[in-house]
Formats: sequence, C-alpha cells, structure tokens
Amino acid sequence: MPPTLASLVQHSALKLTVRAGKEHLDRPVRWAHASELADPVPYMEGGELLLITALKLEAEDPEAMRRYVKRLAGAGVAGLGFAVGVHYEDIPKALVDAAELEGLPLLAVPRRTPFLAISKAVSAAIAADQYRAVTAGFAAQRELTKRALSEGPEGLLTALASQIDGWTALYDATGAVVATAPEWAGRRAARLTADVERLWERSVPASSVVGGSSEEGGEEGDGEDRVELHSLGTGRRPLGALAVGTAAAPGTAERYAVHSAIALLTLTTERSRSLYAAEQRIGAAVLRMLLAGQSDHARAVAGDLYGELLDAPYRMILAESGAVVGARG
Repeated sequence: MPPTLASLVQHSALKLTVRAGKEHLDRPVRWAHASELADPVPYMEGGELLLITALKLEAEDPEAMRRYVKRLAGAGVAGLGFAVGVHYEDIPKALVDAAELEGLPLLAVPRRTPFLAISKAVSAAIAADQYRAVTAGFAAQRELTKRALSEGPEGLLTALASQIDGWTALYDATGAVVATAPEWAGRRAARLTADVERLWERSVPASSVVGGSSEEGGEEGDGEDRVELHSLGTGRRPLGALAVGTAAAPGTAERYAVHSAIALLTLTTERSRSLYAAEQRIGAAVLRMLLAGQSDHARAVAGDLYGELLDAPYRMILAESGAVVGARG
C-alpha cells in the first residue's frame, strides 16, 4: 500500500498533528509538494499532500479560504500541510473551518519539521511499497514457474487465481475453454467466448478489458467483476488466450503475476505446437515406411512414440476421398 495521511501522522519524526478532516486520513498520498501559489491547482495531478506557509494567502479571510480549499478539494488534493510558526503562529481559524467544511485533511507542520523531511518520508514510503510489490512479483513468478513445470497449465491457473484473489481461464486457438480455476469460473469463462473471438481480430500480442457480472445463483463468484483477456503466442495468429477475473484492477504485484503467467503459457503453447508438428512429421514418415513394407525401419523411426502399436500385427486400409464422395452420390 502507498503511504497515507494517517501513516504520515503516525511517523514519529515528523510530529504532524491533525487540525481538520480527521475522518479522511486513509487517503493515499502520491507525493508531497510545496507551493505558495494562490491557485496551485493547474500544477497538481491529484493525490498530493500540499505543503504551504500561507505566504501569499489571505489566510484569515473566511471567504478567500473557502474558495482556496474548495479548489484544492476539487483537484483531488489528498491533504494540506500548514507550517506553523513561520508566517502564522497557528493555523488561522478561517482555514481550519474551510478545510473541515470541505472534508480536506489539514495537518499542522511544526517549525522544526522542514518540508523536505515530509517529502523524503513520502518518497521513502513509496519506494518501499514499490520494492515490496516487485519482490512479491518475483516470488509469484517463481511459484507460477514451479507449478507450470510440475502440474502444467492447470496448476499455473490455480496458482495465479490464488495470487490475484480472483479467477482464471485458458482458451485454445478456437476460443473454447480448456481449463479454469477455481471450478466455478467455468460458466463465467464460457460466456466470454465472443470476446475472445474478437481478440483474435487484433494483432498479437493483444489484450482487452471486459466488464460484467459473474454467474447468478448465490454461488462463489457472484457480483460484478473485471475481466482481462490476453492473447497467447508469438505468431501472426494467437494460439490461445488467458482470462483473468478480479473485483478491481490488479495491483503492481498482481500485474507481475499476470504477465509472468502470459509468458509461461505462451512458452507452453508454442512448445506444444512445435511438438505436435514434429509428431505429425514423424507420423507421416512412419506411414510412408509402412506403405513401402519397411516395418523395421518404421519401428526404429517411431521409437516409443506409438508404444507397442507397431509391434503387433496390423492391417492398413486406404480410402480415396473422391471414391467415397462418388459412392455417396
């Protein structure tokens, strides 16, 4: 989780105190930014803790403070930090009242706490959160690789569903559902075949987001969900698709897991296609040898591919497709 106003207030080195909007301290803080502009909104993106000394503000004017705070709240500013003991010995009542009215958290910053210390605390918390996400993502990748090697695509889907706290489904090149995790996701996945087919119309790699509700009837998975569809394969046409259903957009760690699953499933499907093509070529060669009466050579080439099939007496029947069509006519 990114830092919140509450976590900054609890930071023992900052000594921040809440003067208004205490019921909104759970707001995440994207950054801490100092600005003395009378209207800093054009330079804000939302989610910031704005730090001020009120150098250019009419901080004791109730109407001016209402307009100022209303603009900040409308811009999505997470909170306002006011440095006390610089231009004002305390936060003016007009600003406190305006912040309380708009529900904008207002924090008193003691004189001994420089704005830089707050910015560093926010930056450190964001970096720590990103590091945790990356570490969790690599751990998820290792687990998915382990499950894919030991249990195949089904094991990978089960592990991924657990990691994203949702459901997963695998589709083949025709758009048919191959496997799902958990089992209840089967009907939900089946209703997305048209969306999967639309995915085929786009260049590989392709992805799309599908909204909708899951199966009714009181079983697990009820309610609205968010589904991501990702194509699998590296060729001109996809070899399959992965569906990922979650209650909300995946976080950083979950995103790592999803992309790892896409890579692993792509490797699996590409390998399966290559093996299938190789088996077809061997089968064609074995058939030609059998037709030529070279049964010993056929068994040598086939190896263990067909088990004991070529060791037993066999009878071959050839049919010409044209003759069959003519017979039906």
